[in-house]
Amino acid sequence: MSTVLIVGAGPTGLTLACSLARQGVGVRIIERSPGFQTGSRGKGLNPRSLEVLADLGVAERLAGSGRSREVFRKYFDGEFVTDTDPHEGVHPTPDVPYERGLFLPQTRVEQALREVLAGYRIEVELGSELAEFEQGEESVTARLASGEVIVADYLVGCDGGRSTVRKRLGLAFQGSSDPETAMVVGDVELEGLEPGYWHQWFGAKGALLLYPFEGSDSWQFQANPELDRDGRVVEPSLESFQRIVTLHTSRTDLRVRSTSWLSTWRVNVRMAERYRVGRVLLAGDAAHVQPIAGGLGMNTGIQDAWNLGWKLAYVLTGQAGPGLIDSYQEERLPIAARTLDITTAAMIEVAERSRTPGVGLEVVRSDDTTGLTVHYRWSTLAADGLDGGPQPGDRAPDAPLADDGGRAVRLFELFAGSHFTLLSFGRPAPQLDGPVAGFAIDAGPGSLHDRDGHARRAYGVEGEALVLVRPDNHVALTARAEEVEAVRRYLSRLRTL
Repeated sequence: MSTVLIVGAGPTGLTLACSLARQGVGVRIIERSPGFQTGSRGKGLNPRSLEVLADLGVAERLAGSGRSREVFRKYFDGEFVTDTDPHEGVHPTPDVPYERGLFLPQTRVEQALREVLAGYRIEVELGSELAEFEQGEESVTARLASGEVIVADYLVGCDGGRSTVRKRLGLAFQGSSDPETAMVVGDVELEGLEPGYWHQWFGAKGALLLYPFEGSDSWQFQANPELDRDGRVVEPSLESFQRIVTLHTSRTDLRVRSTSWLSTWRVNVRMAERYRVGRVLLAGDAAHVQPIAGGLGMNTGIQDAWNLGWKLAYVLTGQAGPGLIDSYQEERLPIAARTLDITTAAMIEVAERSRTPGVGLEVVRSDDTTGLTVHYRWSTLAADGLDGGPQPGDRAPDAPLADDGGRAVRLFELFAGSHFTLLSFGRPAPQLDGPVAGFAIDAGPGSLHDRDGHARRAYGVEGEALVLVRPDNHVALTARAEEVEAVRRYLSRLRTL
């Protein structure tokens, strides 16, 4: 069996492992830490990541352990100013089932993905540190610190901003790093604060953010660091966190009872010059790191893995030529560059606009942070398209349909899995060879029915048309109903890449 060695068992590595395992590819996923991480770290899944995780069967189990509705309680110089729901009036639509993100600790995301992976009888190999690797024309040979040797078809570094894989490849990590600590962070138990809000203090003394996690007594603590008399950053501790809380809130009744994770954060804006060197690839923080404004770190990593997973699997199972993997860098490297720009601008905007009483983190919310506008229109995998509606490379929208018996069927249900999906509007779906599932819409008995016209509106279709959707739920091509050969040529070209 073909195998992929994944280095790093955070959300990126676990998403990639689940994607590959579902497609029948052998996976080993190693993690140098002796135990699973316990700190909350990234705490938000954006709508696009929820769509990805729903396809993998994870989103529903996560929904009950997080919050999709958040009210921001804002203070200025210690005084209450206002409550704001940044998503007030926002509701699901037929084409966007997840209109809001989901707030929850990163640890819960990782646990849910590990449970999915266990269903494929794959476990994270803890305490397994990559020491070195070398690659040949047909494989990669990795040596662990324990002395174990692993031979795999491909190796993917999902091992964070200090990536051993990236360093061993000798790739430049281009960008900048602020030498000063910008923030202290941690998980705390707190007494005296209403847990129904994300509390945000801004003012002349800096910022303090306290976020309550659903189903626990834990809060995520984020604040400008405390400085000693010489202007040096005080290491995070329970005592320091208590002083910071008192400083910003001017309240003596708020008590930090305990801490379970303490860390610091500084501004890093960097990306790898390349995502692929031969049979070794990078994903997630190993490939790019950005400011936390907008919450795109974990999400961008998950979406890297989603893009890469089907391509590796298609190559390893003989459904595509090895050149398909080149499209991973072609598509995702520009997304990382844009993400760095978006988060850097958002960080500056928060710093400037939070000087106004009543303004908080809602200023970073935009279509760019949902992940729903990400597209690959420049990609070699984006074929020709019809005018109107999503273009090749765009995210493929959802829509409700019904079968002849009236049973509700959603497009996302049809897309789920590792196949291409062909939507044939107005005509029976043609017979095609290869990894493609065809579905006729509004083509008479036995087809699916777009009774309210949501699918047609979502795809800009008025009469008859074909829409081919990739396994990662991006549009591959759109064509007139009679242009079946264009679909066949597209699928055939995959095998010659």
